[in-house]
Amino acid sequence: MADIAKLVEELSKLTVLEAAELAKALEEEWGVSAAAAVAVAGPAGGGDAAAPAEEKDEFDVILTGDGGKKIQVIKEVRAITGLGLTEAKALVEGAPKALKEGVNKAEAEEVKAKIEAAGGTVELK
Repeated sequence: MADIAKLVEELSKLTVLEAAELAKALEEEWGVSAAAAVAVAGPAGGGDAAAPAEEKDEFDVILTGDGGKKIQVIKEVRAITGLGLTEAKALVEGAPKALKEGVNKAEAEEVKAKIEAAGGTVELK
């Protein structure tokens, strides 16, 4: 364990640029992502620590309510998900429930627009 503690101490001294180079080298050498090593070493970078946050690229579309227009929302849920009438009705009545998970931003916005046009309420997470 002493060797690991020493390694962690050395990694925490890396600048952000050095940590990025280390991550790339580890990925090339072992074929694995070194995101955890970068996360550990990242804050020690000094002035470079204010790097912009990554934009989220996967969203979950959560139906939060039917807005009093249950039938129209059920129809849209069926069209979007391909569920049968019973399953779509149960999903709408059981809100908040996930309509789609792990979709890109464009698809999430499209689904949100369709549900809101039908009268329902949607949240993107």
